[in-house]
Amino acid sequence: MKNYIYLMRLNKPTGFLLLFWPCSWGMAYNLNFLPISYQWFYYLFLFFAGSILMRSAGCIYNDIVDKEIDKKVERTKNRPLATGKINLRNAWILILILCFFSLIILFQFNNKTILFGLSVIFIVLLYPFAKRFTYWPQLILGIVFNFGIILSWLSLNENFISGIILLYLSGIMWTVGYDTIYALQDVVDDKKIGVKSLALLLDKKTYRFLYIIYTAQIFLLISSLLLANNFSVILFLLSIPYLLILRKIYLMKNLKNYLEVFQFNNYFGFLILLIILSVRIYN
Repeated sequence: MKNYIYLMRLNKPTGFLLLFWPCSWGMAYNLNFLPISYQWFYYLFLFFAGSILMRSAGCIYNDIVDKEIDKKVERTKNRPLATGKINLRNAWILILILCFFSLIILFQFNNKTILFGLSVIFIVLLYPFAKRFTYWPQLILGIVFNFGIILSWLSLNENFISGIILLYLSGIMWTVGYDTIYALQDVVDDKKIGVKSLALLLDKKTYRFLYIIYTAQIFLLISSLLLANNFSVILFLLSIPYLLILRKIYLMKNLKNYLEVFQFNNYFGFLILLIILSVRIYN
């Protein structure tokens, strides 16, 4: 059982929370246009459960695709599939079970949400192969990992608005940032294997890029919230997570504490959720 927990990364909640926060942002953004209701809380719970299921399935699929690569990387060489503690047949069975329950959750929503939810599957399947042909796998992950913003909006609304598109783009920038930080852990092994990432492409320019990408993320987020309501204190509130993450990146250059800074993005995502909710409460 311990090996299956490791395979699904349930021992590392950072991943499914990073998948959930964009869903919660979208749900919170809904409250700028709709009253809070029992349905809102129910859908938020469904997105939380779906984040755990889909992240677990994604981790298993990623490990199946990267089984041989994982054996050559110090950080991943002890994963259950890489060591043979779990065989491929059982891994595929577990994926099917997780996807079955994920579909049950998806079908609790309206038809448009279901359609868009199914449409992203191709990109999900593509992601583990991305680092073999592009230095931008972080961008592909951003497109996938923040799709919950779109789904959570459509679950309670019929049409898109500019604000939700900006919120989605903000989420993509955020994921590109934190996944580049995560990739810094493996640059030595990735160079040997020939695996690509933004951390390898940028090299010494990585830190400058991180400052830019998080600044772009906050700018898009501010633009999104200002379209929802004219609340000038947004600028002050969002400066808190922004300055905190910039300080973490600045210190990381010397401390090399990549995993710690990556995990800090959980608090970053939670702070943004609180800010979006506070805007609604203020209005």
